[in-house]
Order: sequence, then structure tokens, then C-alpha cells
Amino acid sequence: MSNSPASTTRRRVLAAAGALAGISLVNGRVAFAQPKLGRIVYGQGSIDPFFAAGYVALKKGYFGEGGLEVEYLNSQSGPRTNQLLAAGQIVFGATAATAAPALTLAGKPATLVFGFDRKLTYANVIVRREDFESGKIKSLKDLAGKRVGATQPQSSTWLMALYLMQKAGVADKVDIRPLGDLATMLGALKTGSVSASMATMSMMEQAQQEGWGVPIFDATTESSWNEFMGGDVPGIAALTLQDTIQKRPEVVQAFVTGLVRAQDFISANSAAAVTDAIYDDYLNAFPRAAIEKTLGVYKETVFLKDNIITQDAYDRMTAIMGDGRQFSNDEIKTVPYDRCVNMSFVRRARGL
Repeated sequence: MSNSPASTTRRRVLAAAGALAGISLVNGRVAFAQPKLGRIVYGQGSIDPFFAAGYVALKKGYFGEGGLEVEYLNSQSGPRTNQLLAAGQIVFGATAATAAPALTLAGKPATLVFGFDRKLTYANVIVRREDFESGKIKSLKDLAGKRVGATQPQSSTWLMALYLMQKAGVADKVDIRPLGDLATMLGALKTGSVSASMATMSMMEQAQQEGWGVPIFDATTESSWNEFMGGDVPGIAALTLQDTIQKRPEVVQAFVTGLVRAQDFISANSAAAVTDAIYDDYLNAFPRAAIEKTLGVYKETVFLKDNIITQDAYDRMTAIMGDGRQFSNDEIKTVPYDRCVNMSFVRRARGL
């Protein structure tokens, strides 16, 4: 091998060229190219402002800044999100936090990696104004002998409908009807196909603004929430298969860091500014005023500002899933917090 001055100089030039390959100029400043982590598909279980962190991360390019190309999919329901995740058709899903223990018990070990909220924002119950004002339906107990709309069997809305009816002492007298997506649920209530419906806050706001709907259980109020739940319960969370965490931790970190940056944007800006950022691309199926009001409430009382799901909150959630509602208590014991929750990626993104 030659060690002449000419060959040494050539090697130094080639090495410098290789180093410069990852550098470019941005506005006259040196910028290092982000590592390319590839392309993944991210599914969110419906269209609703409780997914705001996901919408903001997509719109602001936070995933891309971490070197991750993310394709967004409206997976339309929690059960379908779980099916797509289990089949490997999406790498990350955002849906009810109950999905991780449910998938794990089904033989596809899954893990919650990011918490969106501290309350189940889809645990509201609305009825038609005419039934409320006539005194026909004033409380959950008045739903005995009536039909209540949910999305799909074993879905989060179905589970919460069952839980709330049991708390009210009328579960054996209520017909919980699976209706599909959120828009179908709202339409079925409006036309009288069901007497009540589970509802997200944006659904509740829309029904109230249009003048025909009234909530009889509003989970966004602290008094109602604490009476039925007793403390924080994760509603919506991002999850992935444990296999992905083991084989592609750098992808999980880039994804979670993008969501953390999005939550920080939401926390630092007004509801109007957040609405401006995401409404046209993701939420224009709802009245804009309803979205802005919903985001304002979520910012104050619902969104999990540090995105960390605690063990206490997880344990409250699995207690709702147990007692034979979705699983037996013995089954729930096999999916403890440490098996189905990994907050290390959030902590790392936050420097904790």
C-alpha cells in the first residue's frame, strides 16, 4: 500500500468528501442531514380533535425532522386499528389505550408508548333535547329499556357504555347497539334509531350547537369524572407491537419525539392557533367553532401535558376492562403495567 504524500492527500480529500456528504447549507448555515429511518404507516382510530398531537406532528413535519417518513391513515375504529397493527399493515396506531392489553392477551404483545390524555374523552352520553326536556331521559338510569349507540362490539365506546350502565344499575336493561363510526352514531341518535349515544366531546358540541342534543353524562367535568372513575384513566394512546420496540427502537424514538414536540406546540399555543394549524387538513368535517371550543377544553382539562401514562392510571383502566366486562380479572393480571406500557421514549424525548 502506497504511503506517498500524493496518496495520503487523496485519502484525506475522499474522507472529507464523505463527511461533507451529510452536510448542506440552509439559509447560509451549515445543517447536518437527518438520519433516514424509512417510511412507516400510522393509523388513528377516527377523526376527532383528541388526536390533535398526531395531526400537529404531521402538519408541522415533526416526524420528518426526526428522519422518519410517516404516512397517515384514518383507520376508522379502534378494533380496525388493532387488526391493522397486529397484521403489520401499520407500525403505530393511536386508539383507545385498552388496545395494548387487549392485543397482548390475543397473542400479539403490544405496548403503549405515548399518552394523549388523562380522561376518556369518548365516555360522554348524549340524548335528544326533546327527550331530555320532556323528562323522559334525564339521567343514565332513565336509559333502562332503551337502545344506546356505540361503535363496535368490544370497542372502547362499547366498553364505556357497559361500564357506565353498570355503575347506574341498568346494564341488564339497556341494549348497546354497535353502529360503526362516530358520524353514524350521531346520525342514529338524531333520527331516533337509538335513545342515547356514546359521544366524543366534538360530537357533543356539534349536537348542542345544532340545537337537538343534550349530554346526560359529561366526562369532561371533574365532578362527574371523579364520581365514576376516581382519578386519571388513559383514554387515547399511541401503541406499537413489542417486536417493533425490540427491533427498531430508533424508529419508535423518532415517532414518539415527533408527538412530544406536537404536544408542546399544543400546550404553548391557543386553541385558535392549534385549530388554525390542523382544521383544514384533518378536522373540516366538523363545525370550526366546535373544534376550537373542544380543543380549548381539552387543553385545560384533558390533554396529558407530559404524555406519561402512570401505573395508577393504567390500573384504573384495566379495572374497567376486568370483572368480565371485556376480560376476567385473572386475564387482566397477566397484562400488568410493566408488560404493556413503556414510557422511556417519552422520558428520553423530554430529557427526563
